[in-house]
Amino acid sequence: MEKEVIMSGRRHSRRTVLGMGGGFLFLVAAVILLLPARGLALQLPTMRIGLGETNNPQQVSTLIEILLIFTILSVAPAILLMMTCFTRLIVAFSFLKKALGTQTTPPNQVLVGLSLFLTLFIMTPVFSQMNSQAVQPYLNKKITAEQAFTTGLKPLRAFMFKQTRQKDLALFMSIAKLKKPENKAEVPTSVLVPAFMISELKTAFEIGFVLFLPFLVIDMVVSSVLLSMGMMMLPPVMISLPFKLLLFVLVDGWHLMVGSLIKSFGV
Repeated sequence: MEKEVIMSGRRHSRRTVLGMGGGFLFLVAAVILLLPARGLALQLPTMRIGLGETNNPQQVSTLIEILLIFTILSVAPAILLMMTCFTRLIVAFSFLKKALGTQTTPPNQVLVGLSLFLTLFIMTPVFSQMNSQAVQPYLNKKITAEQAFTTGLKPLRAFMFKQTRQKDLALFMSIAKLKKPENKAEVPTSVLVPAFMISELKTAFEIGFVLFLPFLVIDMVVSSVLLSMGMMMLPPVMISLPFKLLLFVLVDGWHLMVGSLIKSFGV
């Protein structure tokens, strides 16, 4: 009997809620239908996307430029990886994380964010030159898009030339079967970018090797002590991690590493 009363109470409450919900929907529908009658018509936004005919070639060129801009924005992360200092920074920070043995600390999002902001900081002079020499004249319609691209690429090429090893540049020149250039202007960008990339990777690996050495010494010392004490079942990582963190904090590791990375680009 009690169960029947409880079930009936639940059904009654459900009907009440449904009735309230239905009444609310009815009220909203009534307000929407009555608004036009009272001269308060709702203005709903619309969007139309389509193709039309035009006799103005400038409109076509503008649409093509917009399409190219959106395409460039979609591959912007790859451009950032290939032609800026981002590669060296993120690889060096990844080596530091492995050397510390902190697994997921700091998170990858933090390292990527730090690398991005450091990239903007290091590349600010280059970006300023590109803006003043190419972007602003193009926006003021003083130069064409092709001239803006060629002019804006010069500061970026100068930065890449400064960080690229001659050996790597000669490798890609020989693979592309190009004759030895007399000056930097004769080196194609398609050859300069991959040479710059592998030069950055080599430099980042050298930094990673230097980072690993002090933490490797701590791991070896801790392992030897545990082995001599007969604690073979205790993972050395659990004991060495606090000592590595203490060493990193005492020497102000982030200050030293970030400062060294920035100075390595000649900033």
